[in-house]
Amino acid sequence: MKKRIQTIVILFLGLFVIAGVGVDNVATAGSSNAQSSFQQKASALLKSNKKLKKQIETKQKKIADNQDYISKHQTSQSAKSETTTDNSSDSKLADLNYEGKQEITVNNNNPQFDSNDLSTANGPWQKYGNLDNLNRVTAANALLNKSLMPTAKRERLFVNPTGWHNKKTSSGWLYNRSHLIGYQFTGQNNNIKNLMTGTASLNSPEMQAHEMDVAYYLKGNSNRYVRYRITPIFRGNELLARGVQMEAQSVGNDAIHFNVYIFNVEKGYNLNYNDGTSTVG
Repeated sequence: MKKRIQTIVILFLGLFVIAGVGVDNVATAGSSNAQSSFQQKASALLKSNKKLKKQIETKQKKIADNQDYISKHQTSQSAKSETTTDNSSDSKLADLNYEGKQEITVNNNNPQFDSNDLSTANGPWQKYGNLDNLNRVTAANALLNKSLMPTAKRERLFVNPTGWHNKKTSSGWLYNRSHLIGYQFTGQNNNIKNLMTGTASLNSPEMQAHEMDVAYYLKGNSNRYVRYRITPIFRGNELLARGVQMEAQSVGNDAIHFNVYIFNVEKGYNLNYNDGTSTVG
């Protein structure tokens, strides 16, 4: 308590010193060396408080941003759950046409994994399907765990998947090199077996919203596992995917549990799925 009072006194007197009020007016005696030392301590204390204030304001902004994201994500997920399909096979999903909902649930939102799929006997793993005869990406599977998450600096993306005919838009770019299994989970970046041409909105916020949920869960405990499968959906011999199916199931509980299909569309653009070219519309 005594130390706290002394600190407050130093801060109070320091304000007078910095404002130009003579030390003689606030202290009855003291050598010039003592005055100099006092002024330095007061100035340092003031600077420290300014730094602390800035740190608090930064943390408050981060909290507000997180709360805003959670609120929007919950609202978005609630709206999306209204539309569902039982057409869980690749061919049936490929036949679906976008009708205003970019994400719909599949199989009542239940991922299609059996007990063998959920086994942790061999620890965490990742597997990427071979490209098909048109060089298109195929399904990527993994048993995710915190230990697979990368720590090295991320390299620049340069691989161009099939259907890559990108163009500038008013808000950025039409397409992203979309990872099937997000970089943050396994560190796979320029792996041609893990990249597809996806619209900006498919990549973020649609896929990213689910990825953030999974990442948050995994980071909470190193003993947590999530079975994960991402399947790009093509129609016929088209080079641009019509959409992507995302399935995830946390092992031992339903903290992570979803099966969704996201249409590869972008508002304001007509996409030619044969080759990935596009027109404004």
